[in-house]
Amino acid sequence: MINPQMMKKLQKMQEDMKRVQAEINQSTFYGQAGGSIIKVSVKGTKEVLAVQIKRDEIDLNDIDMLQDLIVVAVNDALRKVDKEIEESIGSITHGMNMPGMF
Repeated sequence: MINPQMMKKLQKMQEDMKRVQAEINQSTFYGQAGGSIIKVSVKGTKEVLAVQIKRDEIDLNDIDMLQDLIVVAVNDALRKVDKEIEESIGSITHGMNMPGMF
């Protein structure tokens, strides 16, 4: 039989996790590459919002380099989203392993 207090704690934890996930989804995260030659912004839902390129600081004829820098900047932003999710959810679950939650 499940303890009613434990059930309340689990329900509160679930509500807190939903609230935190909603906050993260609405947040914007930024990544960069090449010393900020390339900057990207990504929503917490991992949707890319914008890519900024400092045209005067990059050789636009070197498409391979430009593509590589964009990939690095996007991955930088996505890692920041993942880190925020991990830290925020971890602060709620206090290290409890809750598979399938996020």
